[in-house]
Amino acid sequence: MSTAKAVRAAIRKLPRGRPFTGARFAEHGTRGAVDRTLSRLAADGEILRLAQGVFVRPRRNRFVGAVMPALHEVVATIARDNGETLQIHGAEAARRFRLTTQVPIAPVFHTSGSTRTIRVAGTAVRLVHTANRRRLQFAGEPTGAAISALWYLGKDNVTPETVAAIEAALAPTEFEKLRSADMPAWMAKAFAAAGTPAHG
Repeated sequence: MSTAKAVRAAIRKLPRGRPFTGARFAEHGTRGAVDRTLSRLAADGEILRLAQGVFVRPRRNRFVGAVMPALHEVVATIARDNGETLQIHGAEAARRFRLTTQVPIAPVFHTSGSTRTIRVAGTAVRLVHTANRRRLQFAGEPTGAAISALWYLGKDNVTPETVAAIEAALAPTEFEKLRSADMPAWMAKAFAAAGTPAHG
């Protein structure tokens, strides 16, 4: 079977709405042959290009047409393809936990990879290299978002009330996982003051 036919057949088996890259079709041909096939399929409208090298077999809605995957799904796909760890940025995490009312101007993520800007469906997304592995713990999970929020708020702004707000927002199993995380002393102190000492 030719690369084009093999890739087409594999794409038809993919769930609609889930982003993918050409790397998943490596067994069907060379990188160049796979990329050419994906470009043709995008030109024909069978798949949509979301970012450089990232595509989706779109879900259709009779009211709005093609339904795009969430931006973070696309960025996570890129990171996974590159072997990177991806964590929600602390500013966005703090906003989601209602620990701040500030809204980030543009999407930003922490990454174990290089600092760079990528474009996803026309939106500029900033990936910021983070060398501190403790900031990337439990990446992609609610616990990871809580860790990112705490690091963002910093030593002077993390209080027992902050810990209580996060505990209220997390499932008990997630909060227990948070307590087991590798924390700096100032963060562990806030947990102890809140009556839920960390035990990392």
